[in-house]
Amino acid sequence: MPAISSKKTTEQVAKYADMLSAMGTEPRLRIMQLLLSAHPDGLVVGDIQSELDIPNSTLSHHLDKLKNEELVNVRRESTFLRYTANTEALQELLQFLYAECCTRNKAVKPQDIVQLCK
Repeated sequence: MPAISSKKTTEQVAKYADMLSAMGTEPRLRIMQLLLSAHPDGLVVGDIQSELDIPNSTLSHHLDKLKNEELVNVRRESTFLRYTANTEALQELLQFLYAECCTRNKAVKPQDIVQLCK
């Protein structure tokens, strides 16, 4: 049974690494911040573009990367695409990052994380 658990852990680490990599550029991180600030309604592409001043073709590339890593959700509204932050995926990523530091070695106190978010 440990081999299955180890494989799952390896797959999870790879998934989270891909998610972090997707947010690892300034424009994508700015997109994530903007979508989180507009949560839960999200924003249509034109609003994201005008807010961040990113050319349309470049923005499309960044949004596709974030969508492929399940960091954003997209839905069609007539002729518009509305993007929202996938808060469930972000919560899972944060739980993964802070699981050990808040339990095993107490590097960060859980209440300190909550204070950062206020």
